[in-house]
Amino acid sequence: MTVFVLLALVSALITFGFSILVLKLSHRYKLYPKIRERDVHTRPTPRLGGIAIFLGIVGAFGVSYLIAAAFAPLRLIFSDPQQILAILGAALLIVLLGVADDLWDLDWMTKLAGQFIAAGLVAWQGVQVLSLPIGGLTVGSSWMSILITVIVIVIVMNMINFIDGLDGLVAGVALIANGVFFVYSYLLVRDTSPSNYFNLASLIAAILVGACVGFLPLNWRPAKLFMGDAGALLVGLLMATSAIAITGQVDPTAVNRSQLFPAFIPIILPVAILIIPLLDFGLAVFRRVRAGKSPFSADRKHLHHRLLDMGHSHLHAVLIFYGWTAAASVGCLLYFVLPVYFGLPTWYATIFLIFALLVCTLVTLAPLSRRKAVEAASQLASPATQPVETARFDPLDEAATTAEENV
Repeated sequence: MTVFVLLALVSALITFGFSILVLKLSHRYKLYPKIRERDVHTRPTPRLGGIAIFLGIVGAFGVSYLIAAAFAPLRLIFSDPQQILAILGAALLIVLLGVADDLWDLDWMTKLAGQFIAAGLVAWQGVQVLSLPIGGLTVGSSWMSILITVIVIVIVMNMINFIDGLDGLVAGVALIANGVFFVYSYLLVRDTSPSNYFNLASLIAAILVGACVGFLPLNWRPAKLFMGDAGALLVGLLMATSAIAITGQVDPTAVNRSQLFPAFIPIILPVAILIIPLLDFGLAVFRRVRAGKSPFSADRKHLHHRLLDMGHSHLHAVLIFYGWTAAASVGCLLYFVLPVYFGLPTWYATIFLIFALLVCTLVTLAPLSRRKAVEAASQLASPATQPVETARFDPLDEAATTAEENV
């Protein structure tokens, strides 16, 4: 655990340092796009933070390789260097693609083609979905394994990219999600392989957590630097890769065979930590396809836009995303931790999950309740006594005003 924490710290420091450098260079050479109609920020802001995240991740991998030379347990991760090189190569390709899109706005087909190439590189070098934790079910063929892996990686990359619309949103969600996944992968490998706690999935998750920590100070509202498509796609690539890597390194059915639910955690947890991006991605694709548009066309109807339209502040909308991510991911993790490590029944986790989701729901819908109360008070008040600040919430007055203007 100490080694992983050290590598996360290295990733954070390198990312933070390069974020400052990228910010200064971006302002010096005016490397930032114009504000688009769907953007929520009001001043031009550099979008090349993905470069800093990538360099932080590469630096942390380099340090881990140096440590592995003198630390035998960590050396097992680098026993197949082709996998590491494939992951870093795919990350480089995604960053170059994202930077080009941030600067010149590439068409969606070019971006999608690059994503498939990057995902194919990872799958080709052996980081594949090899088994599913359902009675030891394995994927039928190597080609099927590669195909499933590529599709999963591309979908997750776009899911993360779709929610990148508010200051600190992707960095914070990824920090929470990968933190939970790191705990799960570390405990799972420790339970199945007591002599070795080190695995590729935990390494990627720890390094990615560190990169998000290092980038978040400059990305917090008001953001000085955005991660852009380069950063969002990179985060999605590594999140998908870490989740896929765990399927080829452990046998989840070996974890406390008397407990049924923990065996399904490798499927449920990745979905749980990505529940908000998955929901936003699904709604966006459905909405755009139904309108006869490309599923990758841009609009201003994402979940974070809807939260702002409901009356949430920028900060509240981001914190709501954090809350939903934490509730779903931690709740599912408890289904694994409580019975396996504390001997407690899983209904404790169910109670936590229901309570956490209920709180998130109430906080999310709170502006609607406040707005209805103000509207009711506005409609009951006489025009002479109606406060100016509540008059704008009266839909009847607004309709009357609009009708008078149209006459």
